[in-house]
Amino acid sequence: MTVTVLVLSVDEAHRLEHCLPAAAAQPGAEVVVIDNACTDQSAAVAKAHGARVVALPERLSYAAALNAGLRATGPDEAVLLLNADCVLDAGFLAAALPRLRATGVGSVAPRLLRARGLAADERLEEIDAAGLVVDRRRKNTLVGHGAPASAYARPGEAFGADGAAALYRRDTLEDCAVAGEVLDEDMALWASDVDLAWRARLLGWTCAYEPGAVAWHVRTYSPSTRGDVSAADRRLQFRNRYLMSAKNDTWRDRLADAPPIALYEVLALGHALLRERTLLAGYGEARRLRAGARRRGRAVQSRRRVRRVPFGLTPER
Repeated sequence: MTVTVLVLSVDEAHRLEHCLPAAAAQPGAEVVVIDNACTDQSAAVAKAHGARVVALPERLSYAAALNAGLRATGPDEAVLLLNADCVLDAGFLAAALPRLRATGVGSVAPRLLRARGLAADERLEEIDAAGLVVDRRRKNTLVGHGAPASAYARPGEAFGADGAAALYRRDTLEDCAVAGEVLDEDMALWASDVDLAWRARLLGWTCAYEPGAVAWHVRTYSPSTRGDVSAADRRLQFRNRYLMSAKNDTWRDRLADAPPIALYEVLALGHALLRERTLLAGYGEARRLRAGARRRGRAVQSRRRVRRVPFGLTPER
């Protein structure tokens, strides 16, 4: 199975120095760096480590930049979407690829471990993510964040793969594309990986969780770091949850889970009113973008291949 490792850099040359050697050491992988109009030495570092560079002439959002990188690569059978703040274990692809070859599997979620930085002595003995999940409230979260590194040691099935290191079949990504966009560019960044995982589920693709595929990740936005990110980023995540629901949900799906959805929405509004009033603007942003989300949703729902999405699905701890 041919694999492209697609790494996005946004002035992250210092991170590429750690990320790229581990990616280039994966047997049979071609490493491609998306230079998102960088002003640092990202392109030079990429070339020094044998990676091909896709240079973007202007700075794009995370989603748009990855879409540009996907269009510029191929015809590989698999694509590893990899953040520059993530370092792969030597046996990452050797463990993950056999799972991706199974019938109906469209993606593989690795066991991501937490790290303070990208050097080996900055690694922590904690889970960063054992995949991601959307529960019956339509709340998305990381599976196992903060659990001991030895947890989630059994292969299984996840709802989806976290975007820090997500291995996809190229066929799955192409199947999920709407109007040429694999990642929804209206969402820009946060939760765009969850949205892609949800869309793949609707189209009948499953996600395998493989604990033998290990990587260390310096997480920017997580349950343990949320207070450190900007109000704008928190608002983006808040509004994107509504966009992916408007696109991927149907009234029948929502009706089946109406009580937990309604309770969570009351709590979310209360939190915004009492604790984080900057989130309130997210409701208006979601409303302005809702027509586009529903247009994309109709394109996906017309090809829907499963009757019920497995909300709350997580690997066994």
